[in-house]
Amino acid sequence: MPGEIVNDGRPVIRWPEGRRFAFTIFDDPDSQMCEDTREVYSFLADLGFRTTIGVWPLEARRTRNSRGETCANPEYRELLRRFQERGFELGFHNATAHSATREETIEALGLFREYFGSGPAAMANHYNDEAIYWRAARLTGWRQKVYEALMGGGLNRSGGHVPGTPHYWGDVCRDNIRYCRNFVYSDINTLRVCPWMPYFDPTKPYVQFWFSACEGAEGSSFTKALQDRNQDRLEEEAGASIVYTHFGRGFIENGRLHPEFRRLMERLARKEGWFVPVSTLLDFLMEAKGQTVLTAAQRRKLETRWLWEKFFRGTS
Repeated sequence: MPGEIVNDGRPVIRWPEGRRFAFTIFDDPDSQMCEDTREVYSFLADLGFRTTIGVWPLEARRTRNSRGETCANPEYRELLRRFQERGFELGFHNATAHSATREETIEALGLFREYFGSGPAAMANHYNDEAIYWRAARLTGWRQKVYEALMGGGLNRSGGHVPGTPHYWGDVCRDNIRYCRNFVYSDINTLRVCPWMPYFDPTKPYVQFWFSACEGAEGSSFTKALQDRNQDRLEEEAGASIVYTHFGRGFIENGRLHPEFRRLMERLARKEGWFVPVSTLLDFLMEAKGQTVLTAAQRRKLETRWLWEKFFRGTS
């Protein structure tokens, strides 16, 4: 067994190859253009990082809700394939940069397989109407009611898991995608705040397993999360970090990588970390800890902390 569970419930993992901690990134494609992808991922690859690149397989057919490349661009698609060959994982960020019907989501997953050889193992919701268990549906009980009251009913559409709606694809998600991102926290050690990941939540049966992430949605929050003392603590705790970000937002200035991002990633690369894609890390954790079915108490703890951070720290 590569890991064990200690008395306080936190996993203590013996990482592969004698590594002292694990680190990866799930990058959403919002605002990211082809040159951004080339610049950031060439840099990460040269440092030895292997992470997960979220993509939109389908060309936008209606008014977009976000800028950013889709896989309809042959140049971008070829660039993604080259990074895939170098060991990066490609993930799903819903069908495209606007809400999609069930038929369009199924089409997008088919295109993903056609373009990249197999379906996605991991996904992160975009703010589309077919997002699965999203907005208020991320929560249960009084926490859902608080979210609805503070965020407003108009923001709470999430039909991916609701049979009979035009955006329903829950059965397709369950049968095709292994891991879905949910709660995002400010703590760099994702495994510390969510020691149960990857976990199955019985209240959300259309997702096989959920994972959490560390807040780094754009350049400033990413560099805040990765500051020196946080890197050192992640190493000291032998933890695991999955950082959520958009490399199209604030990582490149005047065609060059932001110097603080460059410095922090170069510093992290010098540590004895296990730098693998999201699904590789989650597969390993599953083997180390076994499959976790989230209890009501565990769900309450995750939801309450996330709700607090959402409103007082602005996490995603």
